[in-house]
Amino acid sequence: MFRRAFWFTTGAAAGVWATNKVHRKLRKLQPDSLAAQAADKAVETGHRLRQFALDVRAGMSDREEQLHDALGLAEPAEVRELPAPRRAVQQVQQTSYRTTRTPGLTGPTGNEDH
Repeated sequence: MFRRAFWFTTGAAAGVWATNKVHRKLRKLQPDSLAAQAADKAVETGHRLRQFALDVRAGMSDREEQLHDALGLAEPAEVRELPAPRRAVQQVQQTSYRTTRTPGLTGPTGNEDH
């Protein structure tokens, strides 16, 4: 009697567990859930890429500083500004355009309406 009750309870528990597991998997495969998962992964990837870019910038500035020290290049005391932009001399040419269109006619036969 106890053996039957034990196995019945074990089977029922296994059935409930399997049913819950299947329902969770089905919910994960619904379009709304897949879209949310994709969005989360995209945001996470964006954060990782941003952190990577910040690390690269920091490494670049460190290496640039090392190279300046190794080559004996001193930082300039004052920061030089870029020169003012040159203004190109614009020559405006007056061109008269002639039309070869005959008033009233719209095409080779004069009957087209477009």
